[in-house]
Amino acid sequence: MNVLKIRKHWLLMLIFVLLLGMLAACSGDAGEGDETEQPQGEGEGTTGEPQMGGSIIGAIDTAPTGQFNPIFYTEAYEANIISFVFESLLTQNEKLEYEPNLAKSWEFNEDQTAITLELEQGVKWHDGEEFTAEDVVFTYKTLSSPGYVEAGGVRTDYVERLLGYEEFSTGATDEFQGVTADGDYTVTFHFAQPNVTALKDVNFPIIPEHIFKDIPVAEIPEAGASLKPGELIGTGPFKFTEMIEGEQYVLEKHAEYWKGEPYLDSITWKVVDQAVILGLLETGEVDFVADPNGFQPADFETIDAMEHIEIIEQPDFGYQLMGMIHNHRTPEDAQAGVINPDNWVPNEDLQSKEVRQAIAYAVDRQGIIDGILYGRGSVINAPIATQFWAYDGENPNQYPFDPEKAKELLDSAGYKDVNGDGFREDPNGEEWVLTLNYPTGNQLRERSAPIIKEMLEAVGIKIDLRQPMEFAAYADALEKDNEDWDLYLLGWSLGSGDPDPSGLWGIEAGYNYSRWNNPESDELLQKALTPPDAFDQEYRKQVYSDWQVLYQDDLPALILYAQNSLWAYNKRLQGIEVLPTSFINDPHLWWVSGE
Repeated sequence: MNVLKIRKHWLLMLIFVLLLGMLAACSGDAGEGDETEQPQGEGEGTTGEPQMGGSIIGAIDTAPTGQFNPIFYTEAYEANIISFVFESLLTQNEKLEYEPNLAKSWEFNEDQTAITLELEQGVKWHDGEEFTAEDVVFTYKTLSSPGYVEAGGVRTDYVERLLGYEEFSTGATDEFQGVTADGDYTVTFHFAQPNVTALKDVNFPIIPEHIFKDIPVAEIPEAGASLKPGELIGTGPFKFTEMIEGEQYVLEKHAEYWKGEPYLDSITWKVVDQAVILGLLETGEVDFVADPNGFQPADFETIDAMEHIEIIEQPDFGYQLMGMIHNHRTPEDAQAGVINPDNWVPNEDLQSKEVRQAIAYAVDRQGIIDGILYGRGSVINAPIATQFWAYDGENPNQYPFDPEKAKELLDSAGYKDVNGDGFREDPNGEEWVLTLNYPTGNQLRERSAPIIKEMLEAVGIKIDLRQPMEFAAYADALEKDNEDWDLYLLGWSLGSGDPDPSGLWGIEAGYNYSRWNNPESDELLQKALTPPDAFDQEYRKQVYSDWQVLYQDDLPALILYAQNSLWAYNKRLQGIEVLPTSFINDPHLWWVSGE
């Protein structure tokens, strides 16, 4: 096994956690689930032609922790700043098809081992410097550099397939072959082999070489240009100019934006408690609430009755889960930030697959959706977004709510109540208790934790429901493989570039918090990316179907549900055209009608 060294890092959800989810370009980057209320663009509030000027306020329920560099940020709330400031070479439309952005065209070589992109000319960074191919090379070189992962970087999936990546990232050579500039406005990405995910790989937000070139990689996360308003330099339509930390974050328009001067003068994010968002929308004190958490399902009918508010409802591009920890890292490996599956210690409480499957049958997922989400979500049975062509909603085990089936599986695995206290002992007759851990900050998840406890205890599984932890402390304990953890609640938002789930569920993936060690899984994940067969989408679809069946059989986690995204905005705000993945799309075209 390769050993991957990582430093403390985690993602907060883009609905209920972080993201390994990857950042979409601010100018834009479908499946099963409830019917969606399609966005209306310039809906009922349209009053005429776009107007210059005006400001809007958006509500977020948690303050960003303050890392605003695209190559190092880890939390969804940072993305609400980054999405306005930085841009990628490409974008995605409502069908997740790639379209031009900073790159106006691209072409593959004959064997798909290289892609050459022609860049837009005349694009300026916020400080007036010109955007060129050297900025693209610098961004990808930094992502590939020795020390990037140790400094907390988690975006290596964008560069691992580049030519010479292994040698360069380990320091074996100082020659970076993966991306080359062919003049000021032409850049070529070179891959070690034909690359199935090339368009996704070239689509990472670009940072300015002239700002960061003299800063060692290890020091970039602490640089002012990564943290401070006024020092963040991008090519996007808005500049990050001011913040009152923990309270509000101000973006002002970049008047020389290459796609045209934005209509709005400024956009301000205000940090407010979920409980007061309803009232702020009603009074007009905030103009919109969207990524990452939107508004609460319980408030839907009330907000829907507000004549001045438009609602957007669509399936979330991610899912909520209850993880089942198969193995733990050793304390030494966890302390050193090392992921070495050869050293993992089995979690005896969850080693039985029958036990894990019993847990799945014991949880009434549709009941949780109906009771807590007010029906605004759907049960899914695979960790791939339903909007992707790769999602298989039929073949994986569906695990319908079946307490009797759960009891049968527990009995056959030797977990029986031998002392008559209503709870099962393990096959050796010893007390058997599973811990259930969850963080604060998400009302729906906090409400679901005690309900899941009751469901599991109804089939005889004794649950130690831990006190919820602040998310930062929770993520730290989860990453460090706290040895007395068994079950954990979490949510993932997914990158829209490609359905490949290996970044979350590959054996050596840093975010494989269940420490799922199934070689067949990794073989299938690799098979789905191996050319030439993998260039056939139907072939990949079948491989991913096989993988989803395996996932649902072995159960590193029970996928609880995909909540519907619930976003709302004041009808005075015009030009809204959301994507399947984000509310933030072409914000330079947003404008406000007259009061």
